[in-house]
Amino acid sequence: MKKLNVGILAHREGNLFKNSRFLSDLVAEGRKLGASVYVFSHKDVNEESRTIRGFTPGSEGKWAGATCPWPDVVIDFCRKLYKPFRDMRRRKDLFVYANHKFTYKWKAMKLFADSDKLKRWIPKTLLYSPQALDQMIENYDLVYVKPGNGTGGHSVLKIKKIGGGYRLQGRKRSGRIMVTPVMTKQGVIHRINRWVQTEKIRSGSFMVQQGLNLQLIPHRQVDVRLLIQKNEIGNWEVTGKVLRVGAKNSPTTNLIYGDGKALVFQTFIKSRFGLRKAKEIELECEELAHRLMEVVEERFGSMIEFGLDVGIDVNGQVWLIEANPKPSHEGFVKSKEMATYRKSIRRPIQYAMHVANQHLGEEANNSFS
Repeated sequence: MKKLNVGILAHREGNLFKNSRFLSDLVAEGRKLGASVYVFSHKDVNEESRTIRGFTPGSEGKWAGATCPWPDVVIDFCRKLYKPFRDMRRRKDLFVYANHKFTYKWKAMKLFADSDKLKRWIPKTLLYSPQALDQMIENYDLVYVKPGNGTGGHSVLKIKKIGGGYRLQGRKRSGRIMVTPVMTKQGVIHRINRWVQTEKIRSGSFMVQQGLNLQLIPHRQVDVRLLIQKNEIGNWEVTGKVLRVGAKNSPTTNLIYGDGKALVFQTFIKSRFGLRKAKEIELECEELAHRLMEVVEERFGSMIEFGLDVGIDVNGQVWLIEANPKPSHEGFVKSKEMATYRKSIRRPIQYAMHVANQHLGEEANNSFS
């Protein structure tokens, strides 16, 4: 059988890739599975010679580039969605992709809220405007303002009613946490209008969302990162769940800043809600994940994996906060669930190889017909 060439599309600056450990582990796992795996960026494609300047991990965390054969399949793990990448991704004639393009968070949340399969899990979400913010502050004691094209918790701000005023907690683009009291609703709207200008990510818009009481630990935000992936025959399976605990005063639970922590999901949920309720919560999280993938693939086409940020409020009600087609797997490392982490690395390669073999089989059949 032909040795498959699997390309992983990512963002490169010089000879460095972000998410270096994750990408390096994917290359290593591919070798174990008998594939030739390399990482490349949109700058590394030579259409004329049908070759790729592919990178593999070298010594001391560095990456070594070399001329590689054209990939039989490409996994798109590029998280920086700038124009040259988008132009390449729009082309249908260049690569066989294991995963289709997705959309911005605001459009995704609107799709989910409109779906009969999902809307019971979706908090109220509006496209940001001063009027929308005014309406949400009037209706809810807790409100979030977040970028519709953001990642990693950057530029997210939480508004909480406290006594006769409000408390704002935000995570700036720089990663710095901001906490400030504001006495009036008009003062809040004024500050948020400034926030959506100064903390904007590229040219993206913001959304305003119903806040949820997720303080399962006092003074800290808690949510669940659920990873659902295609297996080696193309069926969706929940690979794992990890509980993420945000830093004190952080409006989010993202672990990339080093000030949060990860806990084993089952252990914490059982201790917080009891065995029976914990099982109900876990099954509902998995139902949500499978329903979400039905809706996503009906609209956008085949995917390879999704990370769901799931909120479990203090009453045990399950909510979808957002969904990410290129999620971090780092939570399983931080919670010391290394078997789950290794499975999460293996599955994308296995599914990509499945897609490549299907495509090569179709090509062979067409050549004989």
